[in-house]
Amino acid sequence: MYPDDEMVMLSSLQHFMFCRRQCALIHLEQVWTENVLTAEGKILHDRVDQPKTENRRDLRTATAIRIRSSQLGVTGVMDMLEFHRIDAMQDDEGRVVAIPLPHANGCWQPFPVEYKRGKPKINRADEVQLCAQAICLEEMLKVHIAAGALFYGQTRRRVDVPFDVELRTLTD
Repeated sequence: MYPDDEMVMLSSLQHFMFCRRQCALIHLEQVWTENVLTAEGKILHDRVDQPKTENRRDLRTATAIRIRSSQLGVTGVMDMLEFHRIDAMQDDEGRVVAIPLPHANGCWQPFPVEYKRGKPKINRADEVQLCAQAICLEEMLKVHIAAGALFYGQTRRRVDVPFDVELRTLTD
């Protein structure tokens, strides 16, 4: 368990996995230079950086969700959280995988979505950030989250990410 004053930003996990020097410059030395790539990323995130909810038949979405995990020692704001209506609160293994939502009938399964400017990477940096978001949600909502998605602006595609043991171990 980490105290509040020792929490690190969720985004620092992705920066650390991608490049330790970049992580130190941004999060320790607080040196940040805007460039074309970061400006494009900001434009992509404009849609999900404002708190907003949408309701469709079997899908609820919320953007700019504040999350934290005392277990991991991370805090931050996730881009988008989808809730998918499913038939049961538990999976075949008996784990709680859904929650009730206010003003909505049924069981709703949380599904984190992270927006990225570029395209899928060879390393797992983006996946670690997304998995950390899922771990935060699991702690906060008391549910098991099996998967999430990364949306890449350059390819305009979503990539589903299963939160398997290997990724969870890498994230921890």
